[in-house]
Amino acid sequence: MGAPYRLGRTPIVITRQDIIDAALRLIGPHRSVSTLSLREVTREAGIAPNSFYRHFRDVDELAVALIDMAGQSLRQIIRDARLQVSSTQEVTRPSVMVFMAQLASDAKLLHVLLCEGTVGSDAFKQAVERELQYFEDELCTDLVRLADQRGQRVHAPELAAKAITRLVFALGGTAIDASPQEREAIADQMVTMVRMIIFGAQAMAVANPEQLRQTGAAGR
Repeated sequence: MGAPYRLGRTPIVITRQDIIDAALRLIGPHRSVSTLSLREVTREAGIAPNSFYRHFRDVDELAVALIDMAGQSLRQIIRDARLQVSSTQEVTRPSVMVFMAQLASDAKLLHVLLCEGTVGSDAFKQAVERELQYFEDELCTDLVRLADQRGQRVHAPELAAKAITRLVFALGGTAIDASPQEREAIADQMVTMVRMIIFGAQAMAVANPEQLRQTGAAGR
């Protein structure tokens, strides 16, 4: 099959985004992007394999592009939400609600990040891990910035950011197929757990070294 044609034999210009959109139409809560085949994607996009290869080396590279796009999109949405919150306002609930609203929308990009981290090739898993690390880095910066604005400190902010990120994405994965009422309950739990991590990190920042050693010993 050659390049697709419209009525009148006018060639359709297929872009990289067209192929990504075709892949997104094929995936869902019960269909992993790592299971997509070249034949499925090209058929959905209405193109021949040689048209696909002009944009992607293989389906793995397409999957990594989806992961990158998902991470960039979600980071921008949450970043915008944080910027709208003043230094005197509580930022946890607005950020969580933006995350859950995006999960409830028709967009499938967030589903890609939530469901794909343990499947697929090494390149695929590394792409998911890279996006999570981006979230952690931005959140770490925010935790320190907000604490400074309020005259507070955060113990090991990079670990607190990692704990929050992994928690939110793990709970988000359980909310994909949940009812609206269940999602509301999950969001409330998420807010409480995130606050527990933040308050714990703040408490550890003002604890003396002996208290921290005792806490560590008790946790082992």
